[in-house]
Amino acid sequence: MFDIDVKADLKPLQTTLSDLAKKQIPFATARALTAVAKRVQRAEKDALSEVFDRPTLFTQRSIGVTAAKKADLTATVFVKDIAAQYLEPFETGGQHHLPPSKRGGTLFNPKAVDLNQYGNLPKGKLRRLAARPDTFVGTINFRSGQTVSGVWRRPKRDYRRADPKRGYWRDYGTKGKLRKVDGVLTGLKLLVRFGDALPVKQRLGYSERAKDVVRASLKAEFDKAMGAALATARK
Repeated sequence: MFDIDVKADLKPLQTTLSDLAKKQIPFATARALTAVAKRVQRAEKDALSEVFDRPTLFTQRSIGVTAAKKADLTATVFVKDIAAQYLEPFETGGQHHLPPSKRGGTLFNPKAVDLNQYGNLPKGKLRRLAARPDTFVGTINFRSGQTVSGVWRRPKRDYRRADPKRGYWRDYGTKGKLRKVDGVLTGLKLLVRFGDALPVKQRLGYSERAKDVVRASLKAEFDKAMGAALATARK
């Protein structure tokens, strides 16, 4: 969160006002600050689509405004708590915020799973995968030393075909082809991987954009609000 103090910008606009107009300053100021805050909100929302590929509706609707009042000449543009957690690194730098998985670890790099239109794991998909009888959630420690956590699908179990020439006899066990996970052959299939966060590459430019909008629109909005206040006062 950051503050933009516009007292110094508003003072020159108030010095030439008439006595009637000066009485309307608190009302006009509150109205102007709220209008500017809404301009900032629109600019920040529009920027999300420029910075991110297909931002979710939840993210797009996460930017809110608290209006200024005559008794409290402060208008606030804010990001709702949940979205603020994962958007903050795109403003200040650092690593992606990854929500914790209820089954341990953090979600990362979905594999072999259909993603939604926003490129994310659909809501409830992890829960449905984990509930299947042929899957489990956990960490596999391979003999080679690699450790991989995620949602895994077990290989099928059935009677395997005998091949006496190779010394294989009909027995019951796992079937199916082997797959590589981090270069290691395994009969398990990795569906969703858990892992560490990666550094963010994009930058929101949230604070600079807000300052630019305030500088560009404050005078016009104050003049507009004062005109409306005076018109109301003269009635």
